[in-house]
Amino acid sequence: MTGINSDRRKFLAASGTALTIAVAGCSGGGDSDGDDGGDDGGSGVDVPEEVDTYLSDNDANGYDGSAADETGSSSVTIQVGAGDEGLAFDPAAVQVDSGTEVTWEWTGNGGAHNVNVQEGPTDFSSETVDEEGHTFSQTLESGNYMYQCDPHSTLGMHGAVIVE
Repeated sequence: MTGINSDRRKFLAASGTALTIAVAGCSGGGDSDGDDGGDDGGSGVDVPEEVDTYLSDNDANGYDGSAADETGSSSVTIQVGAGDEGLAFDPAAVQVDSGTEVTWEWTGNGGAHNVNVQEGPTDFSSETVDEEGHTFSQTLESGNYMYQCDPHSTLGMHGAVIVE
């Protein structure tokens, strides 16, 4: 019986150690390798309440409650048709400085997509396209731009750009 109890103790100790390591990995602060699978180029930042409400209420794919911090960048690219099913923007939320050129670039996944502002200081909308490599750019001034892909809005394809 001593061998069985010893093996059981070793198993429980190893399991506890593995659990501790796993939990410690989850509790760290955000970094550029956030769990959205994208390379957002910066750590996550807090999201204004109106943006968080918009993205949360619409179950935005890839949104984890923070925004990629791209302040200081003169241009930023957001993937259109990201995620496992091609029904997300990556990053789902990003913060930039006023005057930053934001380019949406189509991955070719998930069918035909567009970018259509639902709330923001100015309205803009791209054409609906399914071509990989297609781009649509806007230079954005201060405010919060909340947008969707019209054909896939009910499937959670929403995003936001926060412009400081």
